[in-house]
Amino acid sequence: MPTEQEPLRLDKYLWSVRLYKTRSSASDACRAGKVKMGEQALKASHVVRVGERYELSIEQVHKVIEVKALLHNRVAAKLVPDYMTDLTPQEEYERIQMVRQYGFERRDRGAGRPTKRDRREIEEFKYK
Repeated sequence: MPTEQEPLRLDKYLWSVRLYKTRSSASDACRAGKVKMGEQALKASHVVRVGERYELSIEQVHKVIEVKALLHNRVAAKLVPDYMTDLTPQEEYERIQMVRQYGFERRDRGAGRPTKRDRREIEEFKYK
């Protein structure tokens, strides 16, 4: 059983509070620069401390979270608010809802497959 003073890695924390399905996907996100504190991209081995705020890019959503408490094992979804505060602005969730509602990826019948340029524009819009 880990002690409370044992350092907690960022990738393990993000996995434990259910922001990523696997710890390796949390590590990959850190490696890709999608997890930041302020303007600084963080490594997966960053030591998590209570009170720190992280900005994450998870698919189309740009989340902002604050660490409330440390944990070393994955917890049930109902218990996540005890360990993390979601500070993501409501406008971000509204933007995602609007994108889903209007279906920007929908193409006119007979328009064919998207070109490489079209795909790049779609990816940039979705994940940036």
